[in-house]
Order: sequence, then structure tokens, then C-alpha cells
Amino acid sequence: YLYSLNMKKVFILIFTAFLLTIAFTQTGLAQCSICAKSVQQMGTKPAEGFNSGIIYLMMIPYAAIGVIGYRWWKNNN
Repeated sequence: YLYSLNMKKVFILIFTAFLLTIAFTQTGLAQCSICAKSVQQMGTKPAEGFNSGIIYLMMIPYAAIGVIGYRWWKNNN
């Protein structure tokens, strides 16, 4: 019981830190210098869409690792 209580506190702490990091960070540019130069020639709207696409693709591995970690944690409890 004590182990599960500590894991819940750790999970809540990590989740809270994650939410605070997302809430208080500025939107960064996820493009490399070559991509940024190529996209700038197309205009502002395509550059914003390209940047959003890179950030979306970056989030997929983190979500997959989170799901695997959660299932692993759930199976151990």
C-alpha cells in the first residue's frame, strides 16, 4: 500500500511539472535553419503550419512512451 501511495505522489508531481512546463513556456521554433529558410520563402502561413506539424510529430514518441510506461506501471500494481 505504501509503495502505491508513493507512486501516486510521484506521478502527480511529474504530471504537474509537465503541465506547468507547457503552460509557462513560450512557443519555440521547431525548424532547423535549412527548413526555416525554405519555408520563409513560401510565406508566413505555411511557416506556421510547418512548425506546428514538426511539434505534432515530436509529441507522438512521447505519447507512445507515456502509454507504454503507464501500462507497465499498471501491470506491476
